[in-house]
Amino acid sequence: MIKLYFNAINLLRIAVVLVLVTLSFFARAQEKCGTMELLEQKFQANPALKLRFSAREVQFQDRVRQRIASRKSSKTAELVTVPVVFHIVMNNQSAVTDQQIMAQLDTINKDYAGLNAGSARIPSYFKSLFGQSGIQFCLAQRTPTDEPTTGIVRYNTTQTSFDYTNNFVKHPAMGGADAWDPNSYLNIWVCVLDNETLGYATFPDDGAEDEQGVVIAYNSLPGGTATNYNAGKTLTHEIGHYFNLHHIWGDDRGTCSGTDFVSDTPNQGNSTSVCRTGVVTDNCSPSSPGIMYQNFMDYSPDNCLLMFTVEQVARMETAYSTYRSLLSDSKGCQPLDLKKKDASLKQITQPDQRLCGNTFTPAVLLRNRGSETLTSLTINASVDNGPVTSYRWTGSLKTYGEVLVTLPSMTTVEGDHQLTVTAASPNGGEDEDTSNDTQTFDFIYYLPSSPPVSEGFEGTFPATAWDIVNPDGQQTWEKTSVAAKTGNGAARMRNFDYLAIGQKDYLRTPSVNISGVDSAFVSFQVAAATYTNSTNFSSSSWDTLQVLVSTDCGHSYTSIYKKWGPNLVTRTAATRTAFTPSSEEWRKEELNISDFVGKGNVIIAFLNINGNENDIYLDDINIRTVTVNPNLKEAGFLVTPNPTSGEIAVQFYPHPTGLRSIQVYNISGQEVARITLPDGEISTNIYNFNLHNFAAGMYIVKAVFDDRTLTKKIVKY
Repeated sequence: MIKLYFNAINLLRIAVVLVLVTLSFFARAQEKCGTMELLEQKFQANPALKLRFSAREVQFQDRVRQRIASRKSSKTAELVTVPVVFHIVMNNQSAVTDQQIMAQLDTINKDYAGLNAGSARIPSYFKSLFGQSGIQFCLAQRTPTDEPTTGIVRYNTTQTSFDYTNNFVKHPAMGGADAWDPNSYLNIWVCVLDNETLGYATFPDDGAEDEQGVVIAYNSLPGGTATNYNAGKTLTHEIGHYFNLHHIWGDDRGTCSGTDFVSDTPNQGNSTSVCRTGVVTDNCSPSSPGIMYQNFMDYSPDNCLLMFTVEQVARMETAYSTYRSLLSDSKGCQPLDLKKKDASLKQITQPDQRLCGNTFTPAVLLRNRGSETLTSLTINASVDNGPVTSYRWTGSLKTYGEVLVTLPSMTTVEGDHQLTVTAASPNGGEDEDTSNDTQTFDFIYYLPSSPPVSEGFEGTFPATAWDIVNPDGQQTWEKTSVAAKTGNGAARMRNFDYLAIGQKDYLRTPSVNISGVDSAFVSFQVAAATYTNSTNFSSSSWDTLQVLVSTDCGHSYTSIYKKWGPNLVTRTAATRTAFTPSSEEWRKEELNISDFVGKGNVIIAFLNINGNENDIYLDDINIRTVTVNPNLKEAGFLVTPNPTSGEIAVQFYPHPTGLRSIQVYNISGQEVARITLPDGEISTNIYNFNLHNFAAGMYIVKAVFDDRTLTKKIVKY
């Protein structure tokens, strides 16, 4: 009976678990928008992001209040137009027509301008809250590489569907499509979404830049098959998130404690899933006028979504000016003006940023932006506006075609330089658009330095023969005077407000000749802190400092030091403002690079990998070498000077292992001095004795090891 009882209990437990799992799945399946769950997923992966997100929200609300106070909370006097690209990622492209995309564009333009036909149905008690935005949208007319486009780009995929929790739709390797420059375009991915999800979006500054934008289910487009959700309002809703709007019910599941950070939307217990009419009250708004189920940031069926509020518009337009303002500089909405003759130099691909020899071979990426096939071109190159080297290119390059062109070799002298390359005379005529004819590239060339090399960041930054590699062109290593270990200056990496997680920035020393020495060392002072608690080992996005060694002029590197989070910090407490170290909050690191002594000249690179935690400082970087006395190298055991007036140094080469003691005896066999070394305490290869108080004469120095004893005779005068 007892056994049967426990079996019954276990069956009951299993049944409860199954019910909970079913309810959990049902709740997730019914979540029309995945934006908030995806944001929470990012917060769990990166706790610092959640803390910063909350801190930025406080500052952002101040900006919104200022906008409202300045009476800019309704439709702006001047429209702003956002270039839009629709990435159709489907294995059945016929399921989405161009006409549907055009209808969708028309829908969002009318919804944001407050010109949709449904706005006439806004109840009288909410009419005064009706907001009209000055944000409008256009289909992109040109690609990021200045080719013509319709703004509708189709990608065939083998994926039958996508899940919002992994963002695979935004990555070609996973069957998706790359974003176009998110600072120039609003990227909208259209695909089949799993679990009845209709869409999801990114909030400003919520993570990876190449994932910024909106994803919607193909069947939510106007005329789609999503019952009650096929009038295009899903995209209106998701773009609201893209411009920093939250769900109207505050995602609190009926507790009335959540918020959408907007004061003119009534508090609401939960999302709305059916079309309502008249005044509807709930536990959070129990009296008239009740909840605003007509709001685009609710889940009401499309035909019942009618409005944004005045303060929602203020919030979106503040988000535009605060986080998305680079969209204003985009030429995405401007159609291309195709000339007949238009040769463009797209990029200088060679030389490298740093040369280790004075001869280099420039290479450029040539692009034909003219309507004529490009068959000939003159390319001119010069260093520092000096003598021009000309090259006559011939070939056959169709419109928008590209080709890599290698130019004749050039020579340079020591220093910081700029290479200028210009295209001229396409097909023997005048170039009709000279704005894209010239490219410049900065590079350095210096002979190897002899050690020691020291840098305390007191002068020019970067110092002579040093350089910085900054792949994303954003924040990078800089000189600062707010803190230093010695002197007044230090190098700083401002991870605190560097939002592009995972970016790499290199601070590189001169090329240093460490050949012909016995050992070499790199030392530096470091100061670092974290934004989150440094004992939170669940964080996956720590700032990381690496020290790398290159023996091939920076083409490849070997890591000799890598620390992050709790192993890197010099202040253990979480620091919620930009870190400024005190004089005690520095740590000296010393690294042995003797393994690279026989491998030519070396470059030491200090690599910061951003985790958006807090700032890292470097000071007092030193590269030094050690050359051992040839007699010591030969003998392995040396006592100097000999003869001596009293001071002697007992030296070993290489570093002594198994050394137990060093003893000094007079000629009578009497011990006059001793150093005993405990296990594991051998930290040096030089041991000093003072014999000033002893008589002149001969002495014996004895070194006792685990397995042998070495002796040397010395004379004191």
